[in-house]
Formats: sequence, structure tokens, C-alpha cells
Amino acid sequence: MKRQDSRDKGVKGSKAIGSTAAKKIAKGIKLLILDVDGVLTDGSIILDNNGNEYKAFHVRDGHGIRMLIHAGIKVAIITGRYSKVVERRAHELGVTDVFQKCLKKKEAYARLLKQHSLKDHEVAYIGDDIIDAPIMAVVGLPVAVADADTAAKNYALIITKNRGGKGAVREITDFILKARGLWKKMFDEYFET
Repeated sequence: MKRQDSRDKGVKGSKAIGSTAAKKIAKGIKLLILDVDGVLTDGSIILDNNGNEYKAFHVRDGHGIRMLIHAGIKVAIITGRYSKVVERRAHELGVTDVFQKCLKKKEAYARLLKQHSLKDHEVAYIGDDIIDAPIMAVVGLPVAVADADTAAKNYALIITKNRGGKGAVREITDFILKARGLWKKMFDEYFET
């Protein structure tokens, strides 16, 4: 079931990050799940002649993920592709739940719910394409990045202002921390001596 009709409404109206419904749901989020290509990256896949794959990640997205984890909110990755680069980046950020080469992402999602004893309404998911829609249709806080495919945007409660790989994840990590009343504490920690 779609959350809204098939017209792409961008960040206006109920899909804006500051909507009352989104804030209320974000207060109860205990797990943020991320797609990789098009969400943590800009969607580009660079391959060299030796079979090496390169991806570019936004440093502020990474810092936002680390802040969530530090605040006790779990973060997981579910991606349709496999890449050693993703393993490395997840390790650097402290993300331990990483599911790669998942074309049926709902199977990994079900494992995460069971493993962490969570309900759908306690989960946020950021996606960008049709492969993300099945999870976006059931989580409490479904998010599409600004340059997502319309199929993903149709299931989103929030559409970020930033594009995938360009700070979209940080928008949502900050939003969740603020909604849960954790932002000031996180901010103040940086000024402690």
C-alpha cells in the first residue's frame, strides 16, 4: 500500500523533514537501516581495469551514523550489491549489521527485527529505488533521498533536501537525534574538556 498517491511531491507538505507526523514517529526510532548505492553514495559505481570498485562516501553522513550509534540507536546496512569497500566503511563507522547482495531486502529486514526484538514502527529506512520500496512500505519512518526514483518517493514519509551521498543521511541522523531529545547532549559533548 502506498503512503501517498503516485505524484512526486518533493519536499513539500507532509513529506518535509519537519512534519509533525515524522517528528512523532522519529521519537520512537531504535534502528536506522541504510541502503548504500544512491543513499550512502551518489549512486556512481567506478570500476577500474583490474576489477577494483571505488565508492565515495560523505564524511558528515558517516559522522551522523557514529553519533546515532553513540546515542544508543542501532544502525544497519542492507544493500543489493556486494563490495569490500562497504565492509570497510561499515567497520570504520561501527556498523556491525551489514547485509550485502540482498536482492530480497525484506528477508534481511526480518532478521534484524528478530535479532534486535524490534517492531516495524521502531525502524527508519533510507532508500532510493524500487528495491527499497518493500521495506519502506512497512517501517515506521520511511525516507527517500532527494534524487530517489519515484517508486521509492511514493513510499516515503520524508524526502530529504540533500541527494544521496551528499548529506542526505546526516539530515536524517540529526532529525532522529533531535526528535528523541538527544541532540543537545550530543552537541554539548563536543564542548566538554
